[in-house]
Amino acid sequence: MSTNKIHNNCHFCSEISQANGEDPIGSANVVEQYLIIEAAQPWTDNILTETDRIPQSLLEALNFLWEGGRKIQVIAIAPDREYSHPDYTRVFYYHRPAKFFAQFEKHEFIVPHPLLGSLALALLKHPEELPNFTQYRQQTKHIRELLICTHGNVDVACSRFGYPIYQKLRSEYAAANNSNLRFWRCSHFTGHQFAPTLVDLPQGQYWGHLKPEILDLLVRGNGSVKELYPYYRGWSGLSFFEQIAEREIWMQEGWNWLEYQKAGQVLASDEINQEWADVRIDYTTADGNISSAYQARVEVKGSVITARKSGEQPILEEVKQYQVSSLVKLA
Repeated sequence: MSTNKIHNNCHFCSEISQANGEDPIGSANVVEQYLIIEAAQPWTDNILTETDRIPQSLLEALNFLWEGGRKIQVIAIAPDREYSHPDYTRVFYYHRPAKFFAQFEKHEFIVPHPLLGSLALALLKHPEELPNFTQYRQQTKHIRELLICTHGNVDVACSRFGYPIYQKLRSEYAAANNSNLRFWRCSHFTGHQFAPTLVDLPQGQYWGHLKPEILDLLVRGNGSVKELYPYYRGWSGLSFFEQIAEREIWMQEGWNWLEYQKAGQVLASDEINQEWADVRIDYTTADGNISSAYQARVEVKGSVITARKSGEQPILEEVKQYQVSSLVKLA
């Protein structure tokens, strides 16, 4: 069957989601560590099972960490004609530097292919072995990395809508930002119904339902932050209800909010029906002079119909939608 025929008969989950007004907020993964590895395409629907690309020792370590409840996001990125090096594999590793933080701490290595497994194990389990990889470390903490999901073998919406966004970003913004910004095609990181979707690192913000006209604001931050409201999936440093509250705070505080160190907690919630939660977000300004907090009530405001997977007959489901019904800045 041709790709065109598949697309002609396909109902894309992201189009259903957008048409029904599904709000993407709260859908960012809660992450403690990111492990991002270059892997040549094509990718199957689960690249992490491909032992010819991912060393078996690394897969075993990841399974051990996942089973232990560690919040690790593993993503594959496609090699880039300009950025990548033949016979070498690029590895990004990001982690939370502290309970209160503004962005993830970045480490980048470019290693010969046979060393991929041992490097990843050193990053995840044996940090005392990292000095063995000093010669491969890259001094790129100043570079912002935007990863756009184009993983069509997981959901066709990601390639259909993600790749054009990637092309626009890669061609129009990469060269114009003085080598401080790179764009990558990446494997899925959940949220197909929000395609096109991306994750912005080291900030750790997730975005979805992206449109070409919003990209300039997202990349350059040269306008009102409030225009980004409907595209924001949340910050991966916070949990579900905390993410919903944090968006409202960001809209009030403006762009400087991204530089503030912050942490969240759910004070109380409806654990059975998930109808409401009381949330507190503590923060310290970038200069350290002000420490304060916001307290918010998050409540259900209704529901919409969405689809989490594209197909000829996608499964439709009802999902709750939330709003911040009160937000108070504490003295």
